[in-house]
Amino acid sequence: MSNFVKILVVENKFEADLVSQALRKEGIPVMIKGFSDTAYDGIYIPQKGWAAIMIPEECKALGGEVVAEFKEAFRRRKEAGDEVKK
Repeated sequence: MSNFVKILVVENKFEADLVSQALRKEGIPVMIKGFSDTAYDGIYIPQKGWAAIMIPEECKALGGEVVAEFKEAFRRRKEAGDEVKK
């Protein structure tokens, strides 16, 4: 069993789904570790984020490239004036 490492912290489920889909498309196993705490009704999500995207340590280099491409595409779309919802 591989050690999973955090590659990205996402702000919501939509972002988690998009990033995990991109990683899986490249053949990288993904685990999403949520930060929600039912006892506090999500009060810490704005500080900590919604979840961490975790991938196997040996996939970290390729995963980093995929995440960088995702962030760049998201940034370009936002600068182009497309409405991006969180």
